[in-house]
Amino acid sequence: MAKYDESSITILEGLEAVKKRPGMYIGSTDKKGMHHLAWEIIDNGIDEIINGFGNKITVKINEDNSITISDNGRGVPTGLHKSGKSTPEVIYTMLHAGGKFESEGYKIAGGLHGVGASVVNALSEYMEVIIYRDGLIHQINFKDGGKVDNPLKKIGNTNKTGTTIRFLPNREVFKNINFSFTTLCERMQESAFLLKKLTAEVEDVSDEKKNIYHYENGIISFVEYINEDKKVLNKVLQITGNKNNIDVDIALQYTDSYNENILSFVNNVKTIDGGTHEVGFKIAITKAFNDYAKDKGLLKGKNSSFEGSDAREGLTAVINIKIPENILQFEGQTKGKLGTPIARGTVENIVYDSLRYYLEENREISVSLIEKMNKSKIARDAARKAREEVRNGKNKKGQSQLSGKLTPAQTKNAKINELFIVEGNSAGGTAKKSRDRKFQAILPLRGKILNTEKAKTADIFKNEEINMMINCIGAGVGNEFDVNDINYDKVIIMTDADDDGAHIQCLLLTFFYRFMKPLIEDSHLYIAMPPLYKVDYGKNHVYCWTDEELKELTKDKINYKVQRYKGLGEMNPGPLWETTMNPDSRNLIKVSINDAALAEKRISVLMGDIVEPRKEWINENVEFSLEDDYKIG
Repeated sequence: MAKYDESSITILEGLEAVKKRPGMYIGSTDKKGMHHLAWEIIDNGIDEIINGFGNKITVKINEDNSITISDNGRGVPTGLHKSGKSTPEVIYTMLHAGGKFESEGYKIAGGLHGVGASVVNALSEYMEVIIYRDGLIHQINFKDGGKVDNPLKKIGNTNKTGTTIRFLPNREVFKNINFSFTTLCERMQESAFLLKKLTAEVEDVSDEKKNIYHYENGIISFVEYINEDKKVLNKVLQITGNKNNIDVDIALQYTDSYNENILSFVNNVKTIDGGTHEVGFKIAITKAFNDYAKDKGLLKGKNSSFEGSDAREGLTAVINIKIPENILQFEGQTKGKLGTPIARGTVENIVYDSLRYYLEENREISVSLIEKMNKSKIARDAARKAREEVRNGKNKKGQSQLSGKLTPAQTKNAKINELFIVEGNSAGGTAKKSRDRKFQAILPLRGKILNTEKAKTADIFKNEEINMMINCIGAGVGNEFDVNDINYDKVIIMTDADDDGAHIQCLLLTFFYRFMKPLIEDSHLYIAMPPLYKVDYGKNHVYCWTDEELKELTKDKINYKVQRYKGLGEMNPGPLWETTMNPDSRNLIKVSINDAALAEKRISVLMGDIVEPRKEWINENVEFSLEDDYKIG
């Protein structure tokens, strides 16, 4: 029995806790987590600019895979700290040390309150800090995850201010330490949209690439960028105001699509889960259009009004607000949702007043938008009626389409039922034998569905496979999709673990993103993970999901047999249930949208008509290899 007493308790001093459990501080140790190190340093520079100090941030990928991030803010204080150490040493080696705990240093801040810079140091092989402040240049160097290599010293005189940090992520912590030029550019471009005065420069020394971002029109340019491939219905409307010490800056524009795309930020931090500011914005939009339409007699139907989904159909909006530290509240540690109560009423009042004035002054545009909303309302009512008919067994056409294709679950409980969408009849046959028929349904698709990013809307809804999915899920489609009416708690894409399977996944994800987005937003869409290999040795067998897992498993074994699964149809029902369908033993990938603007652009680039941006992204982000050094024992 393992010993557990007073001697078992370990105190991790300094940055040791970060090194021991890096995922607690940066989320993961994959490429996303590694880039999080850069975001922590960049955010410090952005906080300087938000508070009126500096106007430029440069990011440079160096030849040794290190990264240099510079700002022209005030520069880190260089004096002696009350702890007896130099202030830079305290900032970069001690957790929860920084100038953002008290409002005197930063009235508005989005950084992690003293955690960021020291965490970056802890997870780096080396870090070099050069400070320009008070007419002097100081430098301090660290190595091996935060150990002082060269103490703070004066190295020259200067007439500029700011901080320059160069660090190399630790190769023992991160699987891949190659910074992505594209990822860095996307983040810095977004920051330049949000901060008019910011000039952001990103450079890759090895590839001799450099991009510079600066937008005099701020978030107006952001909305134009998001909508550049769409047909727009009005010029971008900007709404600004200040109330209760909260600065509100909003840009919005309608397109002829039916997807809404709302991005919100607080102190330059993306609030991916929304919050009180988004709630206030949505209430104001719906109320302003309803009040205007009623006043002008434009609403169709007695006692009728637009729902929020009608008023936001085709809307692209960027909400950018600044909240002082003393009233700023986030829900949870990730800062994904704003909790400040007063922000709701502040945003609602400013948006309502500005939008009502705009509608009164721009009658032609207002009437066209109201007409679009009326069509949305009519379609929503029709879709609701159609869903009720399906539930009551009156929709013969939809049911006949599914007859012979869908293998339904025995129970009708939408809170537990699962739908597996599989490619081809062969895989569908195996899945039917593998499933738990009480709550798992199987829908096989015939080949690859349409690329709904390229296809015309009329062709999309003529497609038999797409219509089967719409009828099977049972909650409508497009703006009429109501996630509360879905027939399944989980919709699971289950394709072969090969290139064709990955392509089908992309096509399906594009369809769900464009036409059933709430399915993703409410965490109902998943991707199954069937294994690539089965390894038999002696009386034992193990499944492997990657080539790396296979090599690791077999490197010390002599007598073993490897079976490579080319498709789900090659798997027997037992292994498919055990590895991929059994809720107790399977692994699923939950599909989520972490960055709405990036998701919108990425789908357009990768699934759209224009080849060059897609080619450029693939060359930047996909590692190709002709290496094949695996030998089957």
